Amino acid sequence: MTTTHTPVTRATFDQFMAPNYAPGAMIPVRGLGSRVWDQSGRELVDLAGGIAVSSVGHCHPKVVGALVEQANKIWHVANVLTNEPALKLARALVDATFADRIFLANSGGEANEAAFKLARRYATDHFPKDPKNIDKHESDKNEIVACTNSFHGRTLFTVTVGGQPKYTQGFGPLPAGIHHVPYNDLDAMKKVVNDKTCAIVVEPIQGEGGVTPAKPEYLQGLRALADQHGALLIFDEVQSGAGRTGELYAYMNYGVTPDILTTAKGIGGGFPIGAMLTTEKVAKSLVVGSHGSTYGGNPLGCAVALAVFDLITAESTRANVKARSAQLKEGLKKIGDRHQVFADVRGDGLLIGAELAQPFAGKAKDLINAAEKESVMVLMAGPDVMRFAPSLLITEADVAEGLSRFERGVAAFVAANTQAKAA
Repeated sequence: MTTTHTPVTRATFDQFMAPNYAPGAMIPVRGLGSRVWDQSGRELVDLAGGIAVSSVGHCHPKVVGALVEQANKIWHVANVLTNEPALKLARALVDATFADRIFLANSGGEANEAAFKLARRYATDHFPKDPKNIDKHESDKNEIVACTNSFHGRTLFTVTVGGQPKYTQGFGPLPAGIHHVPYNDLDAMKKVVNDKTCAIVVEPIQGEGGVTPAKPEYLQGLRALADQHGALLIFDEVQSGAGRTGELYAYMNYGVTPDILTTAKGIGGGFPIGAMLTTEKVAKSLVVGSHGSTYGGNPLGCAVALAVFDLITAESTRANVKARSAQLKEGLKKIGDRHQVFADVRGDGLLIGAELAQPFAGKAKDLINAAEKESVMVLMAGPDVMRFAPSLLITEADVAEGLSRFERGVAAFVAANTQAKAA
């Protein structure tokens, strides 16, 4: 009989875990700042940030302190009660954004699920199918328009809105009334949005879709289009938010305000928490009992998020994001030029994508593996784009060291592909 004290290895995953992931060979066991150590004691530079989650790095003393302090007070209360950390976090988010009301959840997927449900519920309340009999809770205004190659979560509803067929195959029948158009194509959106549309959903920066920022005129056009047809505009800022672009949320860079915004990942710095932000008018459709979450808004998560919030909203953090963004982009462009490996380097703040040049298209996973051998952690955003989402507090020295190690991985990657082509 196995016990919790029996040593584990990568092979343990294949023995006991569902096969929906294919994790790398090394297992991280300790982290500090932007450095991680594996089971063998090897130290790696973390330029991945847990896919934009570890917003203040690993084991930040202020965040650890907040967790320990709250853990010695109270961990959980049922949502028939509220708690102090949740109320403080909600107030902080309202004070810092367009929002009047907050719904707290555990993840980005849950936050988006709440947003999409709310959009349909709002349409039912304000555009009933039969105004004389609104108690039927029906509306013809129930369609959601989103973008191809977007990502909004893994629940059946959110993965359907996501617009990537590979994530919905085998899970049908899927929720109806959802349409997809190309990202950054306002004309395409205009052809689909109509008076039956209850919501337009968009990521200000597409993360999984290749780290592609929206054009300012595109988001401005979506705002006007939503207003024209009485639809809600939803910004999914699960990846682009929580200070990652330098501003608290990317919508602030664009000057376009959504009706609903979703946030998660970096807002908890590694602790599972998400939130849906919206206006007073829209929030009124979430009447008592209409939606909920057992762990959403739990004291532990909210206490951690409050500590993270203080760190990511500091002016010094904002300045660091801009400086390290310029350093990382410049370094990646130089690596691309020296090795002819990138066709484009793009992104905003510390959410950066480097698109592989045509000879290396489709081989992002191979480059991740080559980089890991050189003791640096990086990501991919689809098979053609390398993604970088390090801590917002990462130092100049750690970026420099990470780039140095990454270039060694690039050199090995290019050499391997050149040899394979020659053979």
